Order: sequence, then structure tokens, then C-alpha cells
Amino acid sequence: MEAKEIGMHIAFLRGGKSRRDIAEALSISTSALAMYERGERTPRDAVKKRIAEYFGKTVQEIFFDN
Repeated sequence: MEAKEIGMHIAFLRGGKSRRDIAEALSISTSALAMYERGERTPRDAVKKRIAEYFGKTVQEIFFDN
């Protein structure tokens, strides 16, 4: 998947929750989460794992499946 697609998927999973709340739960900055959602950055593997666990998905589902 391309960074933009991954970002849209993360934003979709976030739903109505605030970036701040999600970022806090993931132990990342709000700006980092925003950059992931806009497709400007791709998270490191450790952060990918935390994102997947938070949303009850696998890393494969969020970052690699089309």
C-alpha cells in the first residue's frame, strides 16, 4: 500500500476520536500521527505494531493489505 492509502486507513480507523487522544494512547506525538494520516511519513515497525494493537487489527491489515 502507498503511504496515502495507509494514512487514509489510519484516519478512518480513528473515526471521531481526537488525534491527541490516539497519539497519547500510542505514545507518539500528535504531529507524528497527523503526518502518518496525511501520508507524509510511515511509522517505524514498533509504532506500526502499537497502532495495530490499539485498533484491534494486524500490522498486515493496516499497512500491507489492499
